[in-house]
Amino acid sequence: MNKAEHVFGVHAVRGVLQRNPERIALLMVLESRGDARIEELLQLATTASVPLRRVSRRELDDEVPGVSHQGVVALIGSAPNLGEQDLPQLLAGLDHPPFLLILDGIQDPHNLGACLRSADAAGVDAVILPKDRSVPLNATVRKVACGAAEAVPVIRVTNLARTLRTLRDAGVWLYGAAGDATQSVYETDLGGPIALLLGGEGKGLRRLTREHCDGLVSIPMAGSVSSLNVSVATGICLFEARRQRQA
Repeated sequence: MNKAEHVFGVHAVRGVLQRNPERIALLMVLESRGDARIEELLQLATTASVPLRRVSRRELDDEVPGVSHQGVVALIGSAPNLGEQDLPQLLAGLDHPPFLLILDGIQDPHNLGACLRSADAAGVDAVILPKDRSVPLNATVRKVACGAAEAVPVIRVTNLARTLRTLRDAGVWLYGAAGDATQSVYETDLGGPIALLLGGEGKGLRRLTREHCDGLVSIPMAGSVSSLNVSVATGICLFEARRQRQA
């Protein structure tokens, strides 16, 4: 088994049990919990023959100190490492125009987890992250993602600019979200093969990333704030794309 990771919280653990139960080496459940949500997890674990142990709160707290584990922790093997070399095969296997999300330098695990959750809900085919200047898929990301980290393919690349060129050569249109863009996301055709690019906290998209975009789009703002949290902006852009693609 690869290097072990912890997944904790009811939603996150349910996601692994439903999609990748074979990755779970051990499921630890608080011995004093017997409510309906825990019973559902126990049933999923039993059906999938996942090793299970009922433990004390102290054992769980020691296993993942300082977090809200909700009485359930799964010890899993690391997810398969997907890289730039896997992108052509992923694109070739789609039966619809690609719908991708590219996150350029997200540093906050809560933001990345929320972005993955939105990506899963919007039907994104894959999320692309640079290996450098990006938070890893740690336990906090997985908990916030509520199972989406197990559902959406995550591709980590060493050279984002090269990956963007590969996507453009494959016919994917690249649209970057930027507060200074003059074109609204609602005025942009997002129905075909697209990748939406959003930048990290504070600085947004890097200069080189912006230069590789086919266009820049903005979210119209009515209030006094000048920008949105990256996970909120991601959700707005993704679901506008989903609305158009379903029309």
